[in-house]
Order: sequence, then structure tokens, then C-alpha cells
Amino acid sequence: MNPIKNKKNLDATIQEIRNFSYSYLEKYSPSKQQLRTYLFKKLVKKNQNISNKKEIFNLIDVVISSLIDQKLLNDKYYSDAKSKALLQRGYSLNKIRYSLIKKGIDEQHIKASISKIKENETDPDFFSAIKICKKRRIGPNREESNRPLFYKKDISILARSGFSYEVSKRVLEIPKEEYKKFCKMI
Repeated sequence: MNPIKNKKNLDATIQEIRNFSYSYLEKYSPSKQQLRTYLFKKLVKKNQNISNKKEIFNLIDVVISSLIDQKLLNDKYYSDAKSKALLQRGYSLNKIRYSLIKKGIDEQHIKASISKIKENETDPDFFSAIKICKKRRIGPNREESNRPLFYKKDISILARSGFSYEVSKRVLEIPKEEYKKFCKMI
């Protein structure tokens, strides 16, 4: 059963959804789930008298499947691009995985992206942790006299960023000269 009574209004609604999605795709590079949520919010805001949400989601899914067929929307490429961008910002692999799950990406695409990162990069978590230390001015960035005082605080900052205890401990125990060499490599 359609939420729109006649065929003219149904075609107009589908065209409206298509126009919303094209304008959103011009500005952003979203995942399927992000686009689906955006389109639903847009339709709810525009048409206050929506009676059947399930039918609206079905119409949105039809438009999204046509966008996938046109190759304008692809979660695999989104996952690869987003994971590389997040790695450059200093995210740990755990945090990248969680971020992609929040965006609605399938687990198989996430695993493929993470494995590509592991193939191309040598010890990505270690260098990301160094980026976090540099950005937050913690760990080896602190003065030698203050490092033992702030050890617990620094390790908790790295833990909240998604790094394992072993990686955090390894980064925090680096001498200052070696840390500066790693910073130049980044």
C-alpha cells in the first residue's frame, strides 16, 4: 500500500527524493545509511503528514538502489577513503572500525579496508599513537621530569583513542630523540 494515493503524486515524490539525493551527493560523499537517514529527515520535515514510515523507507531504498546501479553511491569506496582519511588524522584501527560501523558500513567492507591499511602501512597503530602524542602534547612530548607524573593520564588518553595497552606503553616509553625522528617520518 502506497503512502501516496495516486500515481502522479508517487512519481513526484520519487523525483523529489531523487533531487534531494543528487543535491546531497554533490556536496558530500555519504554512505548508503547516511543518505537514507538524510532523505528520511528531509521528507519528514517537508511533509508533516506522513502516515506510513515503512513505505517512505521503501521509496527511499528504491532511489538508493538506482544510485548504486548508476555507480554514484558505493560503500566499499566510501569505507576505503574514510579509513585512509581517519588514519592520517591519527585514529587507531579500533577507532576507525567503530567510526565506520557508526556510518552503517557492512562488516565485510570494514574488514577489507582495515586489511588494506595493514598491508600498506607498517605498524599503523604505533604511528597513529605518535600523531596523537604530537597533537595532544603528551608522552614523549612532555619534559623528562614530568613524564612519570603524567604517565597514567597519558596512557588513559591513548586508551580512549582506541590504542591497546601494549602500543600505548611502547609509545610512552620512547626516548625524546627517537620520538623526534618518528615525528619527522610522519
